[in-house]
Amino acid sequence: MKRNKIINIAVIAHVDAGKSTLVDAFLTQGGVFRENEQVADCVMDSNDLERERGITIYSKNCSVMYGGYKINIVDTPGHADFSSEVERIIRTVDTVILLVDSSEGPMPQTRFVLQKSLEQGLVPILLINKIDKKDARIDEVVDEVYELFMDLGATDEQLDFKILYGIARQGIVVRDPAEAKDYIVEMGCAKLKKSASGDGGMSIAPLFDLIIEQIKGYPDSSGEPLQFQISSLGYDDYIGRLGIGRIDRGTIHSTQVVAVVGHDGSSRLHKVNRLYAYKGLKRSEEHLVTCGDICVISGIDDITIGDTICDEAHPVQLPSIRIEEPTMSMNFIVNKSPFAGKEGKYVTTRQIKERLEKELEINVGLLVEPTGSTDAFKVSGRGELHLSILIEKMRREGYELSVSKPEVIFKEDGRGHKTEPVEEVVIEVPEQYAGGVISELNLRGGAIMRLEGKGGRSRIVYTAPTRGLLGFRSLFINRTRGEGIMVRRFYAYEAYKGEIAERVNGVLVAQEEGVTTPYALDNLGERAEMFVAPGTPVYEGMIVGLNSRSEDMVVNPCKAKKTSNMRAAGSDEAVKLSPHRVFALEEALEFINGDELVEITPLNIRLRKKLLKELERRRSGR
Repeated sequence: MKRNKIINIAVIAHVDAGKSTLVDAFLTQGGVFRENEQVADCVMDSNDLERERGITIYSKNCSVMYGGYKINIVDTPGHADFSSEVERIIRTVDTVILLVDSSEGPMPQTRFVLQKSLEQGLVPILLINKIDKKDARIDEVVDEVYELFMDLGATDEQLDFKILYGIARQGIVVRDPAEAKDYIVEMGCAKLKKSASGDGGMSIAPLFDLIIEQIKGYPDSSGEPLQFQISSLGYDDYIGRLGIGRIDRGTIHSTQVVAVVGHDGSSRLHKVNRLYAYKGLKRSEEHLVTCGDICVISGIDDITIGDTICDEAHPVQLPSIRIEEPTMSMNFIVNKSPFAGKEGKYVTTRQIKERLEKELEINVGLLVEPTGSTDAFKVSGRGELHLSILIEKMRREGYELSVSKPEVIFKEDGRGHKTEPVEEVVIEVPEQYAGGVISELNLRGGAIMRLEGKGGRSRIVYTAPTRGLLGFRSLFINRTRGEGIMVRRFYAYEAYKGEIAERVNGVLVAQEEGVTTPYALDNLGERAEMFVAPGTPVYEGMIVGLNSRSEDMVVNPCKAKKTSNMRAAGSDEAVKLSPHRVFALEEALEFINGDELVEITPLNIRLRKKLLKELERRRSGR
């Protein structure tokens, strides 16, 4: 196809704004699926972790045909933790669809992704989604988006963006909310049944038409020397490493000899083995791919993100891709607990090192460094979620390891002063809980930016050091009785905020290896919150509960009730235990202090002390 018949778009939005649902509508109405084909919701979120968490973690490509145009669609992550994915993908598209919830308005992570788009000079298309919500405030949200564009330094051309309105769940997009008003009033939000193929005689055709109207007419540069940059990496068990990117100039064909220009400007010749383009959700092998299209090449084993693929006679490097630097790190340590090797398949230093090196090939936002110990690696990323996703993937693959408390990465400014990462926190809570949340954030070094109240709920915007937000989510959920909403994004590096207290309460530490008993847990539960159920194997140094006081307490959760042949009313009653607390991975990472570790296996997440023996802890003063 000619360059002016190929359009590349990205859908960008905050988590839960309907991004993956809109892509479903693109695919359904673009004719990708058969009429009788069963299609899963959020079909682009194909990874197990993505489906479980309901978020997009990895950017993916697909394409649809509409009106003689091939439209390549890139589904981008909404979390700022995956900024390395977003930043590269934005370079491969001609425009972005900015999806904003009609009630929530632009959220912190919307701001981050939009900023990357504006820096590339793209003119977005604004789509106000979920206009059928009862609390929709369409006009106010549009004004908020205009303010956001101005805050981000948008040009006059970028400020003149087009606006559409839609219900992505129904596969409906309109140019004026009034066009869908009668339909919404008649059907009622509760009666709407999801239908990505459109409903009520409406579809997303206005969005297709506007994309073509805004992008068509690009000059065809297929006659110029080949040039494109690798923006993503993939791996295939049969054909090896894959390089993915948009062809800026020229054409490329399979078996062609190309020049690969690296980050340092050095050039080397390689032969392209196979060539692919996207058709629908699948990768299709092609003999020739022309400029403007997103292609996948194989046969270059050492290819990496940022490499420029050029005509062998014209090796001209494109500007290198700048990746946001990591803000948080933790140590990945070989598991040395008494239960080590019982549940995992890959447990040695060599196996963990090889897995981390493999991750580095496709996860460029990650940094792995050696430590002073031969059995530990310092792994740095963009945030808790970025690192916890990696740990969860390794766990599911059969790896067993221990990880330390996440620590922020400090830097020095131009004057040699210590700085630390600060995050913007947007919180929505019922008014009665606002005071407690504000008080807690103040204790954690936060500074209030904005406070608004409407309809019995408060919207609070804070900036707070990342250190202070570790462990805050669990406290926030408890303080707001689960009714609060909190979103965070990296804001900037600012001056060091001073000391921030760690967890106040001490923990219960098992004094011996064994199996927990109801009798022991019942007695301990009177003065502590338990983390283990009856019948759970424990070992010396394992954390089994949260103490009601500030100091740690060594306990015996395996103690059995002494038995005799005497019976007495009242002493033989059945034990009634309170439910124990079960930690998700992120909660466990937030909970631990500096002298503790999280032991992660394919079957269990355990908390433990770094030093298992009580005598060793006393000697070290911990």
